[in-house]
Amino acid sequence: NQKATHLENPQGKKSQHAEEAIFYMNCRAAYLTVLKSSLENIKSKEQLSLVLQQAGRNPSQKTINKYWTSQTTSLNFDDFCAILKKEKPATKNELLEAFGKIDTDKAGYILHDELCEILTTRGDKMTWEEVTSIINQADFNCSGKLDYNKFCELYLTTSEQCCKAARDRLETDPRLRQQHFGNQMENFCEGISLPVSKPSPRVSRKTDHKLPKADSRAPSRPSSAQSIKVSTSTTVTVGASSSSNTKLIIEPDTMKEWQRAQCRGCFYLEEDGEIISHKYRLHLPQRSALCVTIRPFSIPRAERKSCHWLSVDTALFILKENETQENLQLVSFTELQNKEMFGWRGELGAGVYWLLPFTTGCRLRKVKTQISGEAKLVWRDEDGELTLTKEFRAALLEIFETIDLDGNGLLSLEEYNFFELRTSGEKCDQEAWAVCKENFEMKKNELTRQGFLDLNLMEANDRDGDPWDLWVTLLSLGYNKALEMTEACPFVIDICAERCKPRIKAISLEAGGFQLSRAVCRSVVSKGEAKVLDGSENIFIYTYRSGSRITSVIENQSENKVIIHVNNEQSKNCLNNRGLTVFAVEVAPKSMMVSQHVMALNEQEEWIYSCVHSHV
Repeated sequence: NQKATHLENPQGKKSQHAEEAIFYMNCRAAYLTVLKSSLENIKSKEQLSLVLQQAGRNPSQKTINKYWTSQTTSLNFDDFCAILKKEKPATKNELLEAFGKIDTDKAGYILHDELCEILTTRGDKMTWEEVTSIINQADFNCSGKLDYNKFCELYLTTSEQCCKAARDRLETDPRLRQQHFGNQMENFCEGISLPVSKPSPRVSRKTDHKLPKADSRAPSRPSSAQSIKVSTSTTVTVGASSSSNTKLIIEPDTMKEWQRAQCRGCFYLEEDGEIISHKYRLHLPQRSALCVTIRPFSIPRAERKSCHWLSVDTALFILKENETQENLQLVSFTELQNKEMFGWRGELGAGVYWLLPFTTGCRLRKVKTQISGEAKLVWRDEDGELTLTKEFRAALLEIFETIDLDGNGLLSLEEYNFFELRTSGEKCDQEAWAVCKENFEMKKNELTRQGFLDLNLMEANDRDGDPWDLWVTLLSLGYNKALEMTEACPFVIDICAERCKPRIKAISLEAGGFQLSRAVCRSVVSKGEAKVLDGSENIFIYTYRSGSRITSVIENQSENKVIIHVNNEQSKNCLNNRGLTVFAVEVAPKSMMVSQHVMALNEQEEWIYSCVHSHV
């Protein structure tokens, strides 16, 4: 028997884990139907009652008062889960038994008048209006009687439908799933599976076991602290403006003979918070010393009050192309910083490399701002002819500079197609390009600035002055209704090679994907300081500071997925890409993922990164 039990245990554990996973998924689904994030607290009895109902419970006032005492000010997600474990949903047999106590004749139904009398005078007394509403929905044959067997079926079906709707909403709404894990724009929501490595020699086993600052809760309130198994803390203090003190060691005189290549690009913020950008191939005909830099692009023709994108952080990851694109190997990344510029210096062998631009999303994010009125894009002159407004022309010239990837003052078909793919999802073929050549100014088969302005004016004329299509273009390129570029960041990449002519070419415009996710994780693991969660030998927290930003990565070497709570409440003058001070991260077995990126809110002042990672 003991042997049989021993053999059955692994399967039993798997079943238990599966049940727990389903339970917590249902908890989160119900919680997020009422609250914006699983890190937001329940702040009233009414909210508690509502969120319990969304979880398929029907709490009485007595039940609510049991968990919300006179000393309770709030309940968190862990508390809610603990309540659901105690308050099981009613079964059909329990409901039928309760109705059976009223139906002493065992007739299978209850008269409406009798039901009203009971519900308005006993227990949690209901109003006549509430009882009438129930009767109207549950009187299946309009006989003045309640068939409580059918009512129980309706009740249970409605309860399950409510739970299912909450789960479906959690699965299908990407922003809701991101909020549930405190994720503002993170591209690395899926764990990156990597070969299991031995603990780094840099691993510090001196962990701080202090939990996040305790709150003043009533003893009767279920404690979420019981779910915290182990934790580790990391603190980094950065002086005012020190992020720009790591100077790129580039002496112009020593590099003036080097051969150069330059290419522009842009980060675009999607509606769901994801960031996409151009990706590039770099070809080196022979081994050479190299200097690679990336920085936000200060548009020469920008006649704007402010250039929001200039404060956005940028980086570039260099990957070596092997036999297949799926097998790219991280070579290095731009970790040196000089003000807004990030760079790398080293030597690369002959071959083809991929350059993957990256931004943390700390400063390129969805921001709700009040805009008074909509900018005017076109107007009619004295002759009734449509004309572009001065403000719209300025925005279009900014756009031209951004999409002119080689910076030659002209748009090739290839450059124009990146613009078309972003704004309309379609490409312009050679035949259509020939039509453009007949109607708009071109040089060397490339569109001029004036040609680009005229093309947009033609679009306005096609709509008889209706700016709807023009706004679709502007919004997709990161502009708001005040014609400010707030959800995009143009950048420029410079390559200098000592012994050969480098060639760089934009090849796509898309999200970073798996390759960039893996590159970011590996860069932090290889360069950062590692700490192991004491008591959880298979969970490591890596923290790496590169210039003006700090990144932490969680590595889970265990066979099971883990949920890590991240608490930044002790940090000062910081902002992170998640958009929340406290959040949770789920890490798949045998994988690693980014916990968060952090930057200074105000770089002119000292900032302190103080983070506690706790295994739940």
